[in-house]
Amino acid sequence: MTKREKQAIGQQILMAFRAAGAAEVAPDLLLPAETLLDLYGEDIRARAYVTQDPIRGEMMLRPDFTVPVVQMHMENGAEPARYCYLGEVFRKQDHGETPPEHPRDNEYLQAGFELFARDADADAEVFALFHGLLAPLHLQASMGDMDLLMDAVRALPLSGARRAALLHHIWRPKRFARLLERFSTSAPPRAFAEPANWTGLRSPAEMQARIARLQADAHEAPLAPIWADRLSRLFAVSAPAPEALRQLRDLAQEIPDITDAVDRLERNLAALTSRGIDVAAIHFDASHGRHTMEYYDGMTFSFTAPGRADWPPVATGGRYDALAAVLGQAQGRSIPAVGGIIRPGLVHELGGLNLGNAA
Repeated sequence: MTKREKQAIGQQILMAFRAAGAAEVAPDLLLPAETLLDLYGEDIRARAYVTQDPIRGEMMLRPDFTVPVVQMHMENGAEPARYCYLGEVFRKQDHGETPPEHPRDNEYLQAGFELFARDADADAEVFALFHGLLAPLHLQASMGDMDLLMDAVRALPLSGARRAALLHHIWRPKRFARLLERFSTSAPPRAFAEPANWTGLRSPAEMQARIARLQADAHEAPLAPIWADRLSRLFAVSAPAPEALRQLRDLAQEIPDITDAVDRLERNLAALTSRGIDVAAIHFDASHGRHTMEYYDGMTFSFTAPGRADWPPVATGGRYDALAAVLGQAQGRSIPAVGGIIRPGLVHELGGLNLGNAA
């Protein structure tokens, strides 16, 4: 498959996005690393290509379109606004100790659509756009909701520090499970040498604050087993969307704080049904968003190719209100946002799109 073939598919997708009211934008290929590091932390270095510019400082090859599109919108965009784009992103692929049989590309083409609007129907609009466009490929549609999980974690009877730690690692299931297990048992107090022997890059004040947090944490009561059980059952909900909604209604009786998120899911499914989508064919996985981009904080979705377990999703997306709020702080702006991307290369391998059949 040549780059020209991928570009041709990408242009078809871009045309469909423009027909949906989106304005085409072209974010820079080289982005300031500072913003991305502030948002994602140092973990982004393991996935992005970083270079040093003598004038601009540390820069990254574009690992993602969403951040620069949000920044551009916050500087001069009107409300509501729809944007689309087509271009390469660059990411290092962590394959562990042994290379995979089918390594993922380090450079690949993305076609994307982003919607900035306060309309409660925005989730359904974006999902339905992708669903209709990709319908000829007969992909499996899946969705989740990170707000559902985060509301459940915020409801835990824990200190603010412990809840913050769990929320920080919610996208890292193994770390999250270890933390939850630790918070569910009594830990012996930790002794620290006095006076402290300061070493490393942290300042004495930072080290002292860290010690104080560890000492305070050791005196916290363990989390009652019932809460870990409730979280486990919530995270394990995986079923056709209408059945998942029923299961979540039952869990909301035990975790009332998730009721608002469950209500939103019900409204989204109703909105999709009104657009002619068979929601029984959508698979809802409560943990779906834990395996997507870390800035998603509401609905998430993906479209995957059956029988292609070694492939990444053909399309992914979701809601990222908190990211938009953070990036809009400098301009004093905040607006809800939802969007997604399609991989034209994978679409081409599946035979391309017949846009005349797309809803």
